[in-house]
Amino acid sequence: MSRRVPASARPVRFPADYGEPGGQGRLLPWSRVEERLRAAPNDWIATVGPGSRPHARPIDGVRVDGALRFGGSPETRWVRNVMANPAASIHVPSAAEAIIIESAAEQVTDPSHPLAAPATAASRQKYPPYFSGDQEPPLRPFWALRPQTAYAWTLEGFPRGATRWSFENAGAPGRGRQTR
Repeated sequence: MSRRVPASARPVRFPADYGEPGGQGRLLPWSRVEERLRAAPNDWIATVGPGSRPHARPIDGVRVDGALRFGGSPETRWVRNVMANPAASIHVPSAAEAIIIESAAEQVTDPSHPLAAPATAASRQKYPPYFSGDQEPPLRPFWALRPQTAYAWTLEGFPRGATRWSFENAGAPGRGRQTR
């Protein structure tokens, strides 16, 4: 599986009273976003709940081949939400820098899925308390989110540098996306 890179980047459109956003030369590099995503100890996921109510929760996750990989119990509200409607966004917690990834979550339950082994290894390295012993753990079903659209900006000099990325072949959000 190849590393995902944006197909296009452009300034974010904000209302005129936000100030001058700058031009193409002031866009944030995607490499900076990838670096912050890898370094984040956790993320926030926003899902759509019953009655179209928003629902946000912190989650643990790792990055594998351009996908955000995260697990959760089917008893949790956010997992029940993405089972009914896979549209989701991931936000990196930061007081000085905004990073928002939008897409559709895909459940991975098949141990032969291309993300399964690398995601388990990355999770084991980042979150050792979740794993015990030296044996390779069985696959825990997880969710993968490949960016469709991403936004990032820093508060320093805002709105200059605010950037929107679009990704090709991310797939449109659909109901019940699952990979076995």
